[in-house]
Amino acid sequence: MLNMNERPKQLLGIGTDAKTVKGEKKGVLTGIMYLAPYTLSGTNVCAMADMAGCHEGCLNTAGRGRMSNVQQARVRKTLFWQEDPEGFLALLRKEIARVVRKAERENKTPMIRLNGTSDILWERKAPELFEEFSDVQFYDYTKIPTRHNLPDNYHLTFSYSAANERYREFYRPAFENGMNVAVVFRNPELPETFLGYPVINGDESDIRPLDPQGVIVGLKAKGSAKHDTSGFVVDAA
Repeated sequence: MLNMNERPKQLLGIGTDAKTVKGEKKGVLTGIMYLAPYTLSGTNVCAMADMAGCHEGCLNTAGRGRMSNVQQARVRKTLFWQEDPEGFLALLRKEIARVVRKAERENKTPMIRLNGTSDILWERKAPELFEEFSDVQFYDYTKIPTRHNLPDNYHLTFSYSAANERYREFYRPAFENGMNVAVVFRNPELPETFLGYPVINGDESDIRPLDPQGVIVGLKAKGSAKHDTSGFVVDAA
C-alpha cells in the first residue's frame, strides 16, 4: 500500500510522447496517462491481454518506458487508482483542467488519452469525467471490441491481434461498432490494405479522432514488440 509520500503528484504527461508531440503540429495538445499495464501492479488493468497476447509486446517498454524510474512511477499511479479512486480522480480532474488551460494559452485543441498503457473502461468507472469536460475530446485504443454507449467525446480505436482464432475475428464487431482497427506491423513498410480495408499510417500522429472511418490504422512495432511472436505483431503478406 502506498503511503502519502509515495502518491504521485502528476498523472498526465504533456509533450513526453513522440507521437502526441507530432499532434501539436496539427494544433492538438494531448495529455496522456501511462499506468502499469496488465498485472505489473498486482491487479490486471488490461482485461483482454491474455487472449490478445499483447502483454508480451506492450509499448510499455518503448521509449522512456525502458527506464526503471518510469516503470516505478507507472506502478505508483496504478496503485493510487486501485487504493484510492476518489483521490485519484480528484487529481486527474485537476490535471485535465491544467491541459485545457495550457491548450487555451497556446491556441490548441485539448485532447486526453486515459489509457496510454492500460485498458480501463473509463466510461463505466468515471462517466462524470466526460460530462465535466464535455468540450474535451478523449480517445484511446482498446482490446475490447464491444464497448457500447460511449460518451460523445470518447473516441476508441480497436487494437487487433492474431494471437488466436477467436480474437482474430474481433475486428469485425469492432468495425460494426463504428471503431477503426489498429494493427501493429513488423514490416518496415506498411501494406496498402489489410483484411480488405485501406491502411493509413498511424505513426504520423497519435490523434485518432481525426482519422477517416473504416480504415486500418497501421503502426510499426516498437520496443519489445519488435520481437513479439504472440500474434499481436503482424507480418503483412
